[in-house]
Amino acid sequence: MSDSADLQFVSPYAFEAMQRVDVARLAALSDPELRLLLPCLVRMALCAPADQSKSWAQDKKLILRLLSGVEAVNSIVALLSVDFHALEQDARKEQQLRHKAGGSNGESMLVSQLQRGLTLEFEHSDPLHRLRLALSELLAIMNKVADSSGEFFLKSSELFESPVYLDELADVLCILQAELPSLLPIIDVAEALLHVRNGEWFLCLLVANVPDSFNEVCRSLIKSGERQDEESVGGRRRTEALRQLCQMNPTQALNIRSMVVDECHLPGLGVALTLDYKPDSSDEAVSPLVSFVSGLLLGTNSKVRTWFGMFIRNGQQRKRESSSVLWQMRRQLLLELVAILPRSRSSHGADADDDDITGAVGRGGGGPAGYSGLRAEHVVKASALLRLYCALMGIAGLRPTDEEAEQLLQLMTSRPPATPAGVRFVSLAFCKLLAFPTLVSTPEQEQLMVMWLSWMIKEEEYFESAAGVSASFGEMLLLVAMYFHSNQLSAIIELVCSTLGMKIAIKPSSLSKMKTIFTQEIFTEQVVTAHAVRVPVTNNLSANITGFLPVHCIYQLLRSRAFTKHKVSIKDWIFRQLCESSTPLHTQLLPLIDVYINSILTPASKANPEATNQPITEQEILNVFQGVTGGDGGRGRSRFSITAQLLILYYILSYEEALLANTKSLAQMQKKPKSYSAALMDHIPIKYLIGQAQGLQKELGGLHSALLRLLATNYPHLCMVEDWLREEEVTGTLPLLRRVLLSSPTCPYTHTQLQEAFQKLPSSQTRLMDMLERLALLSPSDLIPYAEALTGSMGLLLDEGVPRKVLQTLNKLWMVLNTVMPRRLWVMTVNALQPSVKLLRKPRYTQNDLMVDPIIVLRCDARVFRCPPLMAITLHMLNGYLLASKAYLNAHLKEMADVERQAQTISNLGLSGQPDTPEVTREELKNALLAAQDSAAVQILLEVCLPTAQEVQGSGGGADSLLLRMRGDKAKASGAAAAARAKEEEEGEDEEGGLLSDLREVQCLVCCLLHQMFIADPNIAKLVHFQGYPQALLPLTVAGVPSIHICLDFIPELLAQPQLEKQIFAIQLLSHLCTQYALPKSLSVARLAISVMGTLLTVLTKEKRFSFFMPTLPCLAAFCRAFPPLYEDAFTLLVQVGQVASADVAAEERDIDPLIARLQYLKERPQDAASILGQSKLAQPKRSSGSLWGMDPDVQLCYQIETTFMDIIQSSVQTDH
Repeated sequence: MSDSADLQFVSPYAFEAMQRVDVARLAALSDPELRLLLPCLVRMALCAPADQSKSWAQDKKLILRLLSGVEAVNSIVALLSVDFHALEQDARKEQQLRHKAGGSNGESMLVSQLQRGLTLEFEHSDPLHRLRLALSELLAIMNKVADSSGEFFLKSSELFESPVYLDELADVLCILQAELPSLLPIIDVAEALLHVRNGEWFLCLLVANVPDSFNEVCRSLIKSGERQDEESVGGRRRTEALRQLCQMNPTQALNIRSMVVDECHLPGLGVALTLDYKPDSSDEAVSPLVSFVSGLLLGTNSKVRTWFGMFIRNGQQRKRESSSVLWQMRRQLLLELVAILPRSRSSHGADADDDDITGAVGRGGGGPAGYSGLRAEHVVKASALLRLYCALMGIAGLRPTDEEAEQLLQLMTSRPPATPAGVRFVSLAFCKLLAFPTLVSTPEQEQLMVMWLSWMIKEEEYFESAAGVSASFGEMLLLVAMYFHSNQLSAIIELVCSTLGMKIAIKPSSLSKMKTIFTQEIFTEQVVTAHAVRVPVTNNLSANITGFLPVHCIYQLLRSRAFTKHKVSIKDWIFRQLCESSTPLHTQLLPLIDVYINSILTPASKANPEATNQPITEQEILNVFQGVTGGDGGRGRSRFSITAQLLILYYILSYEEALLANTKSLAQMQKKPKSYSAALMDHIPIKYLIGQAQGLQKELGGLHSALLRLLATNYPHLCMVEDWLREEEVTGTLPLLRRVLLSSPTCPYTHTQLQEAFQKLPSSQTRLMDMLERLALLSPSDLIPYAEALTGSMGLLLDEGVPRKVLQTLNKLWMVLNTVMPRRLWVMTVNALQPSVKLLRKPRYTQNDLMVDPIIVLRCDARVFRCPPLMAITLHMLNGYLLASKAYLNAHLKEMADVERQAQTISNLGLSGQPDTPEVTREELKNALLAAQDSAAVQILLEVCLPTAQEVQGSGGGADSLLLRMRGDKAKASGAAAAARAKEEEEGEDEEGGLLSDLREVQCLVCCLLHQMFIADPNIAKLVHFQGYPQALLPLTVAGVPSIHICLDFIPELLAQPQLEKQIFAIQLLSHLCTQYALPKSLSVARLAISVMGTLLTVLTKEKRFSFFMPTLPCLAAFCRAFPPLYEDAFTLLVQVGQVASADVAAEERDIDPLIARLQYLKERPQDAASILGQSKLAQPKRSSGSLWGMDPDVQLCYQIETTFMDIIQSSVQTDH
């Protein structure tokens, strides 16, 4: 907009004076400057003020004195003398007429027919007529703007274009707007002025005379503006007008620029305001233009980024214009870039190359001048410029000119000082070369780039040490070289975008030239691997260290198998890096371990099976865990961090798992990597480390969950649910409070003193109890040094006279130790509880022995089986070793099966069908062995639950009666007879003794374990019950093992067995199950059992009939008590059995009790059972005396039938009552 170039605008000084109403400053203005502000000053002097203070009165006098010498004041005073009310009414009438006429220039209420031109009419008119002329013209423009629907037009107006009358017209416009604000809103007037020539000048004068409207006018103009101002004349005029307004009020320029960005309108204005902005204190780091454009393109607002990118793209489509804001911006950026280009050679790193480089090129030249050094104060600005040009080219689509490309390449290949900022600059420059390889177009430029890359390789180590940073550009070079060698171009693109901090589109095909340079000239694969091993590890590697580190490079080289291909050992580097790790865990460490393990087990090619990496040695692993096992003095002596120990543990567990998973492929290659020994695993406190990891889950990321997965797979005995629950008790709030209250965190007693106190039992009970209670306050890790003394003295606690409190406290301490060192603790405990036999040494078992044969745990001193605290420990170990044995045998089977299958395949020369047979047989043998172990353990434990001879003798009855008293008689509980209750009260004392006995407690512990085993594997329950166990234990197992109800599923199968003993056991078991679980399923199985008994009656011989029905007939009473609908079936069976037995007796003897007649009578008339029941009870003892009748099996069977009949009737009568 050059039409206002010769006009004088309001200066910032004058506008500030008007804003503050600073009379002193106004007085200092020159006459031309003062002339522009007269409308406001005259109204200020003439109008009645709202401020009645003395200070304003004085200022008003000064204003009047200032105006007194100005001739133009008189014309303005004349303008203010007009009747504006009448003028406004006429103007509104004219608007109505124009609205009715459809906007055509018809009759005007403001201006009659003009005889002369508009300018001549304006010159010869009085003030009122001048106001009418200007108002009519302004309203016409405003109406046309309202009707234009956003399309820009330039109104040709003689009045607004005549340079002679501009000042007078400006006065008229300012007075009109000030006196008629409702008719002429200032934002509408501002919009209309954009459509006439000299409009920006009129707009600035209007706003200067109403300074409070500055922000309102600017906001309105921006909101009504175009999204792309450079595309249209109207946009450029609007931009120029707002730019002039901001030059008049520069303090608000940045606020106006913020409005532009918020509205996403007029991008050229935002750039122009930035170019015009002159900060008070110049920032040498980054210029305002770089900051502003970078913020738009690299900010988080995608709408702003797209809007400004469109401005760049559209601006490039037009021919180069010096007046274009885009080209002004590009020229300014190029000037800033050239200003920081190095002019002298680098002081470090260039000495070796200086003699080989000849020639010098001035600014903008095209030779190898980029080897000179970049000044330290320019490094940050250079980095900002590089990122900005990356954003302009990658996001906004800027196509650099030859001059811009040359200067960018000169800047990118310059050599910064060895500072963190210099490292950042080199990384950015390198990524920009990869992102925009078209910047290198000539052989000279390619040579310059190669020299710069060679300098990077040479100086990387110096930069890292001098700058004091862990992530240098050397790792990035290695990483890119590895990606190029493995053709992972997408990974390079991702790396470049991540380093630059922006997402830009890079075509993989554009990297072909760079790939050739990297893989053939700079970084061959052998050079990469040899260089990577020499790169020092990152000290205290954690997630807090960002950027591209050596660990990224080693990971990629391991993935591409470069180390094994070129026979470069990487084991030591990986081990050092794992040991130099800390929390929070770096995300690259776990993938590094996984790919390292894969490179150990899987060769790089089948042709060379030996091309693998070496595993970490056992001695190196032992050094990591030295001092953690609680040897002499406990924990805290290790020089390695808990992070390093957990990573090594993850490595070992993952290695062993991968070794088993790859057994088949390794056997085919006839390659068997060495597994880590069991002795090494015994020295690693796995459970303690897992506990530490649990408290550091947030810092360790996914390491804790990965360790738990490996543990559950390979060491299930360390993942038992009860152990996790007990850990909550050990690490809970109450134990923590107890430890906090300790005056000293250590125990005053040594393990030697503890052993002496155990040996002096029972005389040292008090001292021993004090020691144990003190130990109970220690943390699990502090208790480790006392583990040997505690377990080694367990055998001494089996003697008589040891207080129960000592045993319970020892049990508690053992469980605490079990949370940190379970495997070693179990071995020590099993060896300590072995029975001592004279003249024989105690066997010393190892961890492997116990996993192969878990029943060793139960070969302990027999006194353990009547010591509940130690029995609880024994059962816990037994459960753990049963689980460990399963995992051990599964691993052993998988390891040996693949190896032997491969050997057999080779020996059979591919004969079909033969290799699979041994594997199937071996799997069956393994399952059979595990089932035998579990069932043997269960049978031994059930045998333990039987009372010994001394316990039976002490109870005054048989073993059956003792077990029944311990179980409790549910039939008695259901009866309501007073005599039964009285009898229970008499026997209460005996029963109380049984409930509180050691046997009772041991039985409860055994039943709990059996319950867990049956739930974990129902096949164990089936196997044990098919084997059978003493009938006397049935009341105990049915009442004490809740999961025994699953036996209802296989009792029909057990009844179908040909062995009579199994059928008898099934019916007896079913009778107890029906009493305990009166379920519909129990009813159907009971009906089946009665049916089977009836069937067997018809096929069994006399001897077998007696052996079968004598123990099973009492079960009918239990069936009928649980299920009364079975009375009819039971009575029918009893009558049938009685008929068969009576027939045999009648065949030999004539004098037989009328048994069958009595049974038939009772069956038909059970209401008479009470009288017969009493007679039978009196007669039965006489019959069972030592006569011949009692010696005959059929007679005994007849009496058993009658007794069962009476029991059923008695339970029926009690139920009715």
